[in-house]
Amino acid sequence: AGGCCGSDVKQYVYGGWAWAWWCITDTQRISLEIMTLQPRCEDVETAEGVALTVTGVAQVKIMTEKELLAVACEQFLGKNVQDVKNVVLQTLEGHLRSILGTLTVEQIYQDRDQFAKLVREVAAPDVGRMGIEILSFTIKDVYDKVDYLSSLGKTQTAAVRRDADIGVAEAERDAGIREAECKKEMLDVKFMADTKIADSRRAFELQKAAFSEEVNVKTAEAQLAYELQSAREQQKIRQEEIEIEVVQRKKQIDVEEKEIIRMEKELIATVKRPAEAEAYRIQQIAEGEKVKQVLLAQAEADKIRKIGEAEAFVIEAIGMAEAERMKLKAEALQQYGEAAQLALVLDALPEIAAKVAAPLSKVDEIVILSGESSNTTSEVNRLLAEIPASVRAITGVDLTKV
Repeated sequence: AGGCCGSDVKQYVYGGWAWAWWCITDTQRISLEIMTLQPRCEDVETAEGVALTVTGVAQVKIMTEKELLAVACEQFLGKNVQDVKNVVLQTLEGHLRSILGTLTVEQIYQDRDQFAKLVREVAAPDVGRMGIEILSFTIKDVYDKVDYLSSLGKTQTAAVRRDADIGVAEAERDAGIREAECKKEMLDVKFMADTKIADSRRAFELQKAAFSEEVNVKTAEAQLAYELQSAREQQKIRQEEIEIEVVQRKKQIDVEEKEIIRMEKELIATVKRPAEAEAYRIQQIAEGEKVKQVLLAQAEADKIRKIGEAEAFVIEAIGMAEAERMKLKAEALQQYGEAAQLALVLDALPEIAAKVAAPLSKVDEIVILSGESSNTTSEVNRLLAEIPASVRAITGVDLTKV
């Protein structure tokens, strides 16, 4: 209800859709599903005053016709399914009670379908005015607390059993008579039927043989014709396949030849030309490296030769100077004799003493130990006395004779 421009018209939509203005239109839903009800009436007195308890099952739903749907919406919109069930259930139970008071126990018990139909017919107008349709209504159970129905059933059962026994006896008698007649008729019919079956089987076998012979002939002819036609078709197909293979082979050869030419050009462009260029570059680099190595070798050889010549000249000059020095020294020693040797020894004595005393420079204190009662002076004199012998052993000069 509601909508644009304040409209008060209500719109009912069943199984479709409609526009609803937000915050303006009021929309509500009602379920159209089938509702199952179980009406129950306990201890309801019938027309004879017998209290019965009746239970039933009803299937109802809201009708979808526009006018009836509008009625149902006015009465049940905003309520849940259980509320709707309760209203309809109370209505059905009320009509069920009123109808039970007008019928006898036998009418209710023996003709339940008629009883249920009567309930539907009476209740349908009332629930229809609420927009509800009764789809079905059946009586589920009927019973009482005073064993009235069971007693009624016993009487009926006894009468039925009596009639059944009489009927069985009469049926067995008639069945015996009829069985004998049927056996005679059956034998006559069987004999005639067997005769006709034998005649029919013989005619069938003859006809079947004739048909088989004709079918075999036609089959052989058809098979031969099929094989001949198949051979012709296979020959044609093979010939066309050979022609196709020849054409394909020619095209393949042309393609391969073109591919070979393309590959040769590609190899020339991508391998041979670059290889020739690379070989030429390497050759030029090798020749340049060769020239470089030759020049370096020549320069190194000249360098070595010049260094050798210089070293040889220096060695020669040093050797000549040393030889000259030794010659002059020998001449001087020969000329002066022992006096020259003594001078050389005396000149060498300080150096000898320095070499001998070099270890003593690292000594902080000297302690002289002797077993005799002597002093430092005597020890020094003894050391000095041993110097000429040492000099003689080293130089060959006897200082005691100088």
